[in-house]
Amino acid sequence: METTLRGGCLCGAVRYEATGDPGNASYCHCDDCRKATGGPYTVGVLVRAKDLRIIAGQVKGYTSIADSGRKITREFCPNCGSPLFTRAEKCPDLVFLKAGSLDESHLVRPNCQIWTKRAVPWAYIDENLPCFAESRPARPDRPRD
Repeated sequence: METTLRGGCLCGAVRYEATGDPGNASYCHCDDCRKATGGPYTVGVLVRAKDLRIIAGQVKGYTSIADSGRKITREFCPNCGSPLFTRAEKCPDLVFLKAGSLDESHLVRPNCQIWTKRAVPWAYIDENLPCFAESRPARPDRPRD
């Protein structure tokens, strides 16, 4: 169910809103996501890039090569360093909002896990969720332009 998702960084300098479905989210266990968040995985809510609006502040980005071999840019607050968005070369029309940056992060309902071949054994996640050893395959219900 699409709704307006609002969020921001820890210091409050960056605020954003996006139209999206908090149930269109996934856990990612890739090495880069672990290092970028400092945790065992990240949770990203997938929205259309055109539906994301930064309403206060500016973000800074860091581009690297993802496990897929393609460029990935992680955007964060330049003041406090809070991770906010991930943009992947593989899907330029989409953005992953960092679920922890959402004002109502309790509404997020991840529907799968990706890059599980890189998952650490000490982080438990519901084993009933669909799991993909690498990136999840394209699905028709993902947001598109």
